[in-house]
Amino acid sequence: MSAKPELWSELATAISADRFLLVGTLVFFAAVAHAFLCPSIARLAHSAEKQGGLKGAVLHLLGEVEAVFGLWAIVLFILMACWPGKGWEFAARYIETGEYVPSTAGGPSKFVEPLFVFVIMVMAASKPVMALAAGLLGRVGRVFGGSAAAHWFVVLTLAPLLGSLITEPAAMTIGAMLLSAQFYRLKPSEPLRYATLALLFVNVSVGGSLTHFAAPPVVMVAAKWGWGLKDVFAHFGVAALVSILLSNLAYLFWFRRELAALKGAEEGRSAEPPMPAWVVVFHLACMVWTVLMLTEHRPVLMLGGFLVFLAFTAATSRWQPAPGLRGPALVGFFLAGLVVLGGVQGWWIAPILSRMGEGALLICSTVLTAFNDNAAVTYLASQVPALSAVGAEAESLRHAVLAGALAGGGLTVIANAPNPAGQSILSPWFDGGVSAWRLFLWAIAPTLLAVGCFICLR
Repeated sequence: MSAKPELWSELATAISADRFLLVGTLVFFAAVAHAFLCPSIARLAHSAEKQGGLKGAVLHLLGEVEAVFGLWAIVLFILMACWPGKGWEFAARYIETGEYVPSTAGGPSKFVEPLFVFVIMVMAASKPVMALAAGLLGRVGRVFGGSAAAHWFVVLTLAPLLGSLITEPAAMTIGAMLLSAQFYRLKPSEPLRYATLALLFVNVSVGGSLTHFAAPPVVMVAAKWGWGLKDVFAHFGVAALVSILLSNLAYLFWFRRELAALKGAEEGRSAEPPMPAWVVVFHLACMVWTVLMLTEHRPVLMLGGFLVFLAFTAATSRWQPAPGLRGPALVGFFLAGLVVLGGVQGWWIAPILSRMGEGALLICSTVLTAFNDNAAVTYLASQVPALSAVGAEAESLRHAVLAGALAGGGLTVIANAPNPAGQSILSPWFDGGVSAWRLFLWAIAPTLLAVGCFICLR
């Protein structure tokens, strides 16, 4: 009974000390509401663009879900720069570092992850990498008969698990590109399209938890809580594998008749000459370099490697087209905006998490993840002293918060950093854009399965 007044008292004290925190939270929830309204705005933009003019262009910009958080981050920056006691210098420093309260530790900029997602998306979507992934997963699909259902199941099972090795953004890009080419082009029904997108999002969020260095929500806490590869796999690896298999099998059974009726994914394959092995190897080496520079927090060297990659693609244009930058750039803009807006949410998230038991923390972490990137949720949780303590009780709390963040990473587009990448690739297959509500509804079942697996198989 006493916990609630104490919580409200702490929140009220935080607001009294800095009223701009409340403004930042209101802007954040305005951005969340805007993200849910994007499909409706996109439909209005489609009608307005036929008439031309500024109105259509503005509506089109407001209807781009990847641009939402970046646009509201600009609003937050303007308000911060004009706020008494903040001003230009404060706002500029905040945007540059991503830290509302200056850190004495001098840690890496919070914008390394958005930069990394942009770079790895461009590389993972390149023709040599996609040809390699399609070839490997295609062989596995043919082992199971080569049907559309077989390729659907293989991509949704194996591509998310790549997130534990080549990082979740790369796995999401590869999985979405393969589903677009091998499955969505077969024109499945709308429920199956949403179910597939929901499975992809949840599975990628869960599938990155087999290692301690690839999934952002795991990376945020692994060092702080002293977890290595063995610890992360023991806590989450087996449960993640079982969760992905059960979710895919459940939806495979639910849509069995429609999947069986779809024409084979192997039809219409182009007889292109094989990609030179040295081209593929160089692309893979660039991806490995990018991942290594992320783990060492060296953005300048990451950008240097990216420039080398761009130069190489230009020199080998005979075998591959120029890399696509629009989609990755929008996703990077989205994540950078999320970093800016999320940086002023710790005043209410951390006190809530610190007052919860294991069960409540699991539920709250799952729900909060739907409205705030799961890496941000686990980062804030790592700052709670009770979760960093030694002992079985603290270990249970740590497991609960990360399990909830992983399981809830597919409920919305903003729940997991790679989700905007998947939506950017697959949104052309959805009339009027992806509906946030339909995505949420189809993601509930695999999310609950993931929660159950993390509870029962820890």
